[in-house]
Amino acid sequence: MSYSRLLLASDLVAATACVLVAHLLGGLPEQVWGIRHVGSVPTPIVIMAVTVVAIVLMLTISGSRAQRYVGVGVTEYRRVINSTLVLFGAGGLTAYALSIVGMQRFLIAALALSLVGLVTERWLCRRWLAARRREGRMSHRVLLVGSDDSVAVMEKALRRTPTAGLKVVGACTASGATGGFIEGTDIPMSGSIANLPAALDAVEADTVVVTSANEMSSALVRELSWKLEPGHQHLVVAPSLTDIGGPRLHTRPVAGLPLIHVETPRYDGGKLYAKRLLDVLGSAILIAVLSPVLLVTALLVRATTPGGVFFRQERIGLRGDRFAMLKFRSMYTDAEARLHELADRSEGNGVMFKMKDDPRVTVIGAFLRRFSLDELPQLFNVFRGSMSIVGPRPPLASEVQQYDTHVHRRFLVKPGITGLWQVSGRSDLDWEETVRLDLYYVENWTMAGDLMILWRTAKAVLGKDGAY
Repeated sequence: MSYSRLLLASDLVAATACVLVAHLLGGLPEQVWGIRHVGSVPTPIVIMAVTVVAIVLMLTISGSRAQRYVGVGVTEYRRVINSTLVLFGAGGLTAYALSIVGMQRFLIAALALSLVGLVTERWLCRRWLAARRREGRMSHRVLLVGSDDSVAVMEKALRRTPTAGLKVVGACTASGATGGFIEGTDIPMSGSIANLPAALDAVEADTVVVTSANEMSSALVRELSWKLEPGHQHLVVAPSLTDIGGPRLHTRPVAGLPLIHVETPRYDGGKLYAKRLLDVLGSAILIAVLSPVLLVTALLVRATTPGGVFFRQERIGLRGDRFAMLKFRSMYTDAEARLHELADRSEGNGVMFKMKDDPRVTVIGAFLRRFSLDELPQLFNVFRGSMSIVGPRPPLASEVQQYDTHVHRRFLVKPGITGLWQVSGRSDLDWEETVRLDLYYVENWTMAGDLMILWRTAKAVLGKDGAY
């Protein structure tokens, strides 16, 4: 059974449960249209059945189960929410126009439950699908087309995100070589670009991804699209744009050309003020709520090891300005002096020093680091304005000296307590990936994105990966 059919079945179950609970909570008026039965079936049951069918049908019409949306991104959730709102909005207007008394309670209860229930159901299905895709199952088999370099870059990106459901099984390049692998990868070479249909059959691929335009003229791409089996084989053209978020991309067809408009990032205006407001309110609330935790942690640090409670370290922030970042002290007081002794034992990414079993860390410090409790004092940095709740990692001056020029773009926004780097692997990431994630955030940050990172932060803190 395909995933779309499983999704249809789960939508049906979720919609039925939501409507049934809505009836129990809000109550359907049995006096609707002055009759208690439709044939031998009670009217409430008929209305509930019609509502369930309408929900499932609306989800189908909206394309919420389309293969290109399920499993990744927010489009699937957006279509579920929009179709539910439209359906119950139409139901409310119909009930009002027909003067059906008593339907309001049912419709309100059904709307609220359906929004929560359907989104939760889709999230659970997505988790199940992601697990299957990490195992290499339920994914599209992809044949890459382009230069050796662009093919290798695309394969690395797709391998980094297995939940996207695009599994590379072969590549056609300008060299036309068969057998062997693309240099530096395990991608089988599947022949020349002119032999694409045969290559597709040979590796049983259902999706062609064009990774560079140099090897494929517009006429050749058009002809290739004609040769693919409609509904079963797909063509994807990857533009030479990397790490640009969806909200900044807009497609505008002009004279048959799909022009991609890329909005330049802005670091001023209403979004910036809203972010600062969120920082002030969020840090103030968290400081108040977590004050018992802050107090107990401070007492534990003071009682277990000699030295101060807080560790102040100079970091580089917005526009390259220096500021003193606060943390609970998790190391012995001579930790900085001993750093040079351990430099050759770093397990970090070549720029940042990291060590899993760092002998400078105290017993209580290891516990604090495990659950990121040592970073709680940074809430005071956020409240004062030198940091943000969400943003790139605040670097040391010694790290900044090793930056390439383009990496300095991370200083266009305030550093954060948490960010994409922290929720995507933390210390386990290599330097290239760390920079990519930080710059992606700088170029594409939104308030919705910040809230999503905060949601993912809880999982990253509770997990052990990269927490050292």
